[in-house]
Amino acid sequence: MHTVVVGTTSVTASDVLAVARDGARVELSEDAREALAAARRTVDALAAKPEPVYGVSTGFGALATRHIGPELRTRLQRNIVRSHAAGMGPRVEREVVRALMFLRLKTVCSGHTGVRPEVAQTMADLLNAGITPVVHEYGSLGCSGDLAPLSHCALTLMGEGEAEDAEGVVRPAAELLAAHGIDPVELREKEGLALLNGTDGMLGTLLMALADLEVLYKTADVTAALSLEALLGTDRVLAPELHAIRPHPGQAASAANMLAVLRGSELTGHHQDDAPRVQDAYSVRCAPQVAGAGRDTLAHARLVAERELAAAVDNPVVLPDGRVESNGNFHGAPVAYVLDFLAIAVADLASIAERRTDRLLDKNRSHGLPPFLADDPGVDSGLMIAQYTQAALVSELKRLAVPASVDSIPSSAMQEDHVSMGWSAARKLRTAVDNLARVLAVELYAATRAIELREGLTPAPASRAAIDAARAAGIGGPGPDRHLAPDLAAADAFVRAGGAVAAVETVTGPLA
Repeated sequence: MHTVVVGTTSVTASDVLAVARDGARVELSEDAREALAAARRTVDALAAKPEPVYGVSTGFGALATRHIGPELRTRLQRNIVRSHAAGMGPRVEREVVRALMFLRLKTVCSGHTGVRPEVAQTMADLLNAGITPVVHEYGSLGCSGDLAPLSHCALTLMGEGEAEDAEGVVRPAAELLAAHGIDPVELREKEGLALLNGTDGMLGTLLMALADLEVLYKTADVTAALSLEALLGTDRVLAPELHAIRPHPGQAASAANMLAVLRGSELTGHHQDDAPRVQDAYSVRCAPQVAGAGRDTLAHARLVAERELAAAVDNPVVLPDGRVESNGNFHGAPVAYVLDFLAIAVADLASIAERRTDRLLDKNRSHGLPPFLADDPGVDSGLMIAQYTQAALVSELKRLAVPASVDSIPSSAMQEDHVSMGWSAARKLRTAVDNLARVLAVELYAATRAIELREGLTPAPASRAAIDAARAAGIGGPGPDRHLAPDLAAADAFVRAGGAVAAVETVTGPLA
């Protein structure tokens, strides 16, 4: 099994995905252990002084004015975890919880938090044992960290609350720790606070969304090319020289992908035949411009994610010169913004895909295709309601594109009077990515059927490869009406797995 070694410097996005999705093992490097021990010595020295230090010998948030004596500090750290583990609603997905656990461990190992090495090791032990705390949908405002989600994880470290085992069975955390020979931790000065103060849930979700969207944006180029081909459109609008004079890199990449898929097609260029068109509709002609803008948004979001991966987010932090300073680095605004930006791009990409699908089904705009791609129109309804489903998904995506990060709701007796709502932005982006896959699956389903209905014309070799792979994956072709839901489910799975991209790349080589 792949092992990810966590040191004092930043981990990579692929490290996070390996732990979150693939169950990679986690080990602490020797330099991380040394940094943990050195920072802990600083915290212990401050704890021994009579002067109050936030997070070490004081209360938290609006209660930070109270100085806490040594005899109450273990209780203080335990209490912050218990009181902040206040999430409600549905359970958060296992991979998201594993990502936020790993990212918190990454920050702990930076040596800026003051957490003891044995606490960090226990965090790694939980991940390696497949123990996943039960975390709930609601409880983070995206400021002062993803407090409730991270608190539920810290609660499991203490042997309290509930967690899921490697087989997905929810059991008391104490039982799971005992079954794996893991001793619950007793938190000391600053450690409870350090386990809660991070943007880890937001960042983990962003990293997984970026990985998924990289596949889906390539898929969108494939489905757009298939629709253009099915509509007998022109590929002349994809010429590199046209995109060079508007030098957005994402647009050029998308156009190049479409052109590669369409190379060798007998269906393109018939827009001047029986029903002549001067130009194709915007949903066809402007596909690279819309998908390209989304690609450039992905590039910006990836830059923000890389910066956040390199960060040590906590409050207060232990600095190299031995100072322990309060700060506002836990504010989720940088991550929240790009989570919202991506939701907007996703909604627009789905919207243009739905418009192409609708055009394929309308006999007045499809240039010779049967109504709704039905076998016997009137007796058969064809893909009429598949487009309804797609339209419902797009409508939901438009609602999910309303930004969360422009909202703020004060908390903690107005001490925390401006928050990012980044966790909410992350949760809705996750739904948006799922829905985009479904929208592209419907376009793929319609476009492949439409191409096969163009008798006498040979599609591009890459298109033929995509169609053959789709049929091999259980996605049905033209014919009388049948139960559509299984076909659509197969198309959804095919799209999510990158099946369409993999198929065309056997002909085109790697897409951009």
